[in-house]
This record gives sequence, structure tokens and C-alpha cells, in this order.
Amino acid sequence: MNNWFQKLRFGLKKSSSNLTSGISGIFTKQRLDRSTLDELEELLICADMGISASTEIINKFANKRLDKDITPEDIRHELAENISEILTPCQQSLTISGVSPEVILMVGVNGAGKTTTIGKLAAKFIKQGKKVSAIAGDTFRAAAVEQLEIWGKRNDIRVFKGENGCDAAGLCYDGLQEAIKQKDDIVFIDTAGRLQNKTGLMDELRKIVKVIKKIIPEAPHHTLLCLDATTGQNALNQVKTFKEIVNVNGLIINKLDGTAKGGILVAIAKESPTAVHYIGIGEGIDDLDEFNAKDFALGLLDV
Repeated sequence: MNNWFQKLRFGLKKSSSNLTSGISGIFTKQRLDRSTLDELEELLICADMGISASTEIINKFANKRLDKDITPEDIRHELAENISEILTPCQQSLTISGVSPEVILMVGVNGAGKTTTIGKLAAKFIKQGKKVSAIAGDTFRAAAVEQLEIWGKRNDIRVFKGENGCDAAGLCYDGLQEAIKQKDDIVFIDTAGRLQNKTGLMDELRKIVKVIKKIIPEAPHHTLLCLDATTGQNALNQVKTFKEIVNVNGLIINKLDGTAKGGILVAIAKESPTAVHYIGIGEGIDDLDEFNAKDFALGLLDV
């Protein structure tokens, strides 16, 4: 068993404990009947898997196991298998194509872990021999710029910043020109995430994308949405909202160790399917790894 899988299981402990104790509490007979199935479905919905995914999982489960002898361990194995099937299409690596510079636009609400994720991903790319820089596009929060600079110093990468409150799109334009001049392989653009004013956020992100395209027509090459797993169903709403604003083509799910409702990833996969590149368990620089659907499902059910 590799270290990341162990870390993943430990990180999903809050979610898996809820599900396994719930299954043990529901299952008091040797034979699976309809009322037990209804309780199991409710348990999945309470784990934030959503009605659509929970119904699909239980229907598949019923087709195989209804009115048959079964143990709680069998139930967990079967559910993990069904969950893995829903998640597998979303298991996609973040592919760096080699264009220079490759532009990665990071979006998400404040507190979703965008800046920290940039730091963690930058460290991974530097290990691969890439020259990386970042643009501090969240010009409204001085703390966001400071945090990005801390990660910049830790990774020894250049952080392009402007005056507090300056025009974010203009800053991104200048920062991208500098990245070209410096011959960077990868440039991250951090952005603000003020969903309270959705119209303002939409306008700003669209403006940023527009100016990026003036310099590199095919950029941004990746638009990654960071989600905080502890927000539950709100994370699903954020996926839908940000997809309305920009062309989100990848997700990074953070703080899975902080929630008992890790099933939100299943709800997203079913209701708003999007590539999931990485998941985060913890704050350390190595606490981010590629998403693996089977490992996640097994960890969620403690199999």
C-alpha cells in the first residue's frame, strides 16, 4: 500500500466513519430487503452524494443483491464498486502539452485553496524541470498576494504583482508578456473569487480571458476550479456557476480531510461531470495528488 493511499484513507476517515457506522446501524438482518435499501439510499444522500447518484448506486446494488444474503462488508464492497463506476470518467490527468508558456487559470471562491494549490502544483512541475511563474491576479486581497509570494519564495518562482486594487486584467496582460520574455514553461494566474457579486466576478474573469487571448489566442490552456470539499452541496453549485462564467475544464478538490461528507465528489461526477485532476488532503506541499476513482471509492467506504 503506497503512502498516498494510506494518507487518502486517513484523510477520508470522517466520511468513511459516517458511512460504515451507518451501514452497520442499518443492517440488522442477513437478507437485504426494500426498507433496508431505502435507508441505505438516505445514508448516501446524507453523505452529499446527491439524489441522482444515490438512486443510481442503490438501483444497481438492488439488481445484484435484493433478497439475498449479505454482510456489511459485502455492502461496502458493492457500494464502492458502484461509486467507482460513476467517478471513473472524471479521472483525468492534467496534461502539460509543452507549449511555452502554458497558461493555467485558477478560479474558485475565496478560501477554496487556489493560492495553496498553485504552490503545490508549482512544486510538482519544478521537479519535472519546468520553469514556472505566477501572476497575482487577485488584486483585491493583499493577503492573497502575500500568500502567493510566500509560496513563490518557497518554490523559488517569480510572482508578478501590481498595486493593491489595480485592474486585474491589465496586470495579467503585463504578467503574461513578462512570462514570455522570461521564457517560462508554465504560468499560473491566481484570480479573485467574490461570488457574492456574481456579475462583477463574471465581468472580471471574462476580461482576464479576453486579454490573455490577445497575447496567446489559445490560452488559457487550462482553467482549473478549486473546490473546498467542506462546503458540501455548495461545491456542486460552484461548479455549475463557474462553468457559466468561464470554460472550466478541470477540478481540484481540497480539504477532503476536513469533511464528513466526501460524497460531494460523487454528486459532481453525476450532475456536472468534469475532469478531476487532483485532490488535496492536508496543507503540506505534498498533500496533493492525482485523483484515482477506485482508490477514492475504496477509501470512502473504508474497504
